[in-house]
Amino acid sequence: MCDIRALRRHCKDFYFKDDDRMTGSPGHLYVRIPEVLDPHYSMYVWPCAVVLAQYVWYHKEHVIGKGILEIGAGVGLPGVVAAKCGAKVILSDSARFPACLENSQRSCEANGLSDVVVLGITWGQVSPELLDLPQLDIVLGSDVFFEPEDFEDVMMTIYFLLKKNPKAQFWATYQERSSDWSIEAILQKWDLRCVHVPLELFNANKECLAQSNLPGRHSVQMIIITLKDTNI
Repeated sequence: MCDIRALRRHCKDFYFKDDDRMTGSPGHLYVRIPEVLDPHYSMYVWPCAVVLAQYVWYHKEHVIGKGILEIGAGVGLPGVVAAKCGAKVILSDSARFPACLENSQRSCEANGLSDVVVLGITWGQVSPELLDLPQLDIVLGSDVFFEPEDFEDVMMTIYFLLKKNPKAQFWATYQERSSDWSIEAILQKWDLRCVHVPLELFNANKECLAQSNLPGRHSVQMIIITLKDTNI
């Protein structure tokens, strides 16, 4: 395991602001995310995370006071945005990668978030940490549908969380990398329903989102997954 302290670190800044289509009083949000220049997926911000964070920001009035868990959080941009918008947030990543959990904690510290909990939760495993989670309203996941061999474990974890919290929603973003795979069959297997959300509905269909160089021209999709008998 590589020592995170020995790796080169830098911070990436994101600036979210309201536009004419957003309700409520105008606002803005500044977030600083520490990144580590390491080949591990979870150590820096990916385009999907920026899009999901924009969705959270766009619905900031909805997340106030809500219980939110981010799975596969990595550096935790969407969860940090949710916390700064007033949600009760838990960031989680695989218990097998303590360096990623440490980086999630660094993101909290960089944004003055002392109340955010960081937990090791491994997809596909029913661990004490998973069983002891408090009531959840929203689960977040950016780019958790990355490796097809992980899809089953991810979906099992999502199904467990939604069965335990039947009114909860899973807000997720993924990047179209191949036409050879789909999550539709796994959704049917686990009796889950998926709704696609066009990026233009939350002002995410643009270059330099949140004043960063992400997501650029990446083909990112936004979806909401629920139990089949739940109305979105």
